[in-house]
Amino acid sequence: MAALMKFSRALAKISTSPGPLLRAGCPRYCSSEVMSPKVHDKIEEKRRAALLGGGQHRIDAQHKKGKLTARERVDLLVDPGTFVEYDMFAEHRCSDFGMEREENKFPGDGVVTGHGRIHGRPVYLFSQDFTVFGGSLSSAHARKICKIMDQAMLTGVPVIGLNDSGGARIQEGVESLAGYADIFQRNVEASGVVPQISLIMGPCAGGAVYSPALTDFTFMVKDTSYLFITGPDVVKSVTREEVTQEELGGAKTHTTLSGVAHKAFENDIDALLRLRDFYNFLPLSNRDPAPIRPTEDPADRLCPVLDHLVPLDSHKPYNMLDVIQAVIDEEDFFEIMPNYAKNIIVGFARMNGRTVGIVGNQPKVASGCLDINASVKGARFVRFCDAFNIPLITFVDVPGFLPGTSQEYNGIIRHGAKLLYAYSEATVPKITVITRKAYGGAYDVMASKHVKADINYAWPTAEVAVMGAKGAVSIIFRGDKDQAKKEAEYVDTFANPFPAAIRGFVDDILEPRMTRQRICRDLDLLSTKKESRPWKKHANLPL
Repeated sequence: MAALMKFSRALAKISTSPGPLLRAGCPRYCSSEVMSPKVHDKIEEKRRAALLGGGQHRIDAQHKKGKLTARERVDLLVDPGTFVEYDMFAEHRCSDFGMEREENKFPGDGVVTGHGRIHGRPVYLFSQDFTVFGGSLSSAHARKICKIMDQAMLTGVPVIGLNDSGGARIQEGVESLAGYADIFQRNVEASGVVPQISLIMGPCAGGAVYSPALTDFTFMVKDTSYLFITGPDVVKSVTREEVTQEELGGAKTHTTLSGVAHKAFENDIDALLRLRDFYNFLPLSNRDPAPIRPTEDPADRLCPVLDHLVPLDSHKPYNMLDVIQAVIDEEDFFEIMPNYAKNIIVGFARMNGRTVGIVGNQPKVASGCLDINASVKGARFVRFCDAFNIPLITFVDVPGFLPGTSQEYNGIIRHGAKLLYAYSEATVPKITVITRKAYGGAYDVMASKHVKADINYAWPTAEVAVMGAKGAVSIIFRGDKDQAKKEAEYVDTFANPFPAAIRGFVDDILEPRMTRQRICRDLDLLSTKKESRPWKKHANLPL
């Protein structure tokens, strides 16, 4: 109820505001004094029609579903007065199935495109209009999207897509499918060049799902957004499974089970406001450094709470989020995929005002083991940070890779290699803190010195070894009656930070309270890091 009231208040504010999208009669657009009244009137008529989309009755229907219109979404996302629209008068040219009739033509053709600013920083965006043919994609619709994507590439500015579409426009046949392919190609070309963000705010089905899948981040809105290849009716006819839209492709499904979406928000307004916050963490392109925001949180602040956070009993869990929030600026952490593969944490934060990517094992879930989903989640995040010059900070407490037939049969070796590959390939500043366990091959994978991490620290509670004491002793001293004594000897010899420190595999054994201070200092030092790798057309990531 509270969320609904918040939605209603914000909607009323948008509806009564004369914002940048509603100034149809503003003299800066056109003037009857410099052109014939007939032309002027026709332009104004078309402009009013474009602003109404599919008509007031369809706008009302959109509001009844708890959804904003395409233009209201743009108005809320960008800074007031900054949106510049392209192709407001574009119309489809289909003449089949009665589409050539005037009542089937809408200026803008179901998508609002242009550029604006978010917190003063430029952005290109498109917002699909469900009130026009259900937001379905035509060739004209696709050309509008492709135009702003081309401009984004030329200018080095991110692209945001607000998706609310029933899919390809059936009346146009293969031409609409070709439009999707044109968008897909641009998604691929823009990958690693400018950040691409998809916000799913309604249905997204069939070929439409693959553009969001090719972008860097996909967010959803709870209860009103859906992503699926085929809908429930087709699923039932082919597989005889009965499933609802929400179960098949809702926000909960994709943020907890499939990993297709990175986060879900309560409603349209919450999603757009949170997207504004998220945007400020990202650089504009791969040629720009990570953004820096002024902060009053001192870089040399000590974190005494960390001195007693890790339990002395290595079998007891603790929350790695407590470590992360104690170290970062103002406890401001934008977690990515918080409900999927919870045994690993990834997200964006700031250290002394500078954007950083955070990766951390989560001892509270599966003891922080790396499994298939955690490896893929971590690898994709690391690769994004590396592509866009965002330093990586890794907090390690990992007992190894998750054993079992299910993991082996589903390819833990191949999927685990993705995370190893991502860290090894990354050339951005990499700082690693081992808080407790760093066992076996997982020690190597989690940004160890051996995969070219720049600075590696261990806390006094760190245990760097091939495996835990109990398992090691059962192998080394099989049959020995005094297992407890042997375990204690193993811990003293191997399961501590000294063997790694002696060999230079960790640069220092750090008092936990010093962690923030040292990381901030290291980031300043590494800000001029330059690392080159051998030329290659592209790498062969173990997909």
